[in-house]
This record gives sequence, structure tokens and C-alpha cells, in this order.
Amino acid sequence: MKTFKKYLPLPASTEEVYLALTKAQSIQLWTGAEVEFTEEAGTEFSFWEGDIVGKNIEFDFGKRIVQQWYFGEENEPSIVTIKLHPDKKGTSLEFVQTNIPDEDYDDFTAGITEHYLGGLADFFEEE
Repeated sequence: MKTFKKYLPLPASTEEVYLALTKAQSIQLWTGAEVEFTEEAGTEFSFWEGDIVGKNIEFDFGKRIVQQWYFGEENEPSIVTIKLHPDKKGTSLEFVQTNIPDEDYDDFTAGITEHYLGGLADFFEEE
């Protein structure tokens, strides 16, 4: 099992980034796909019509989101922690995911970088 960590600078406030990550309508805008999401601990969610599914664990407005992402029944829980740090240009998003199965790591992290973090970066790109 591996851990993936990446920082993403975004030209928006921590509150704006938090809302983009926790409101179904906003998530749908930056993913470009159907989303099932409720900002409530204990609820399950689905992005990209089930390509990413999991359970919400914790929300701290404007600061932190903790989720469990599923990789199938036999694997350890994969925990995603997103922390939002204010910085001079807006927000530094810290994305950390633990317990990614070794055999899925390269494809999965490439997808997260391109689609999840890339979609978020495009959403906040300054015109």
C-alpha cells in the first residue's frame, strides 16, 4: 500500500475552494460529470458516475475534508485528507491519500492528478 501527496496552488480563498469541494453543483461543474454528494459526515458519495466512490468522514469549513475512498472490499480503507492553507495567491490545497494498492498506484494517481486536481485547477483558472 502506498501514500500519495500533492500540493495544488489555487487563486481563490480557502472558503471558495472548500465550497467547490463540498457542494454537489460545484463539484459537477469542475468534474463535468454526474455527482452524488452531501456535505455530512457518514454519507456516501460518487464522482464520475461511480469511478470514485466513498464515505465522508469529517468536514471543517474552509480548512479540511476527510473521506474514505473505496478500492474494493478486500483492501484497507483508503483515507483522503484535503487541507486548505491560505497563502499569498489564494489557497494551497494539500491532498493526501493513504493505502492505495500498489498495483493501482500509477494509474490511480495519474487520474487524480489529471482529472480531480486538474479539473479543480481549471475551475479556478483566472481568465
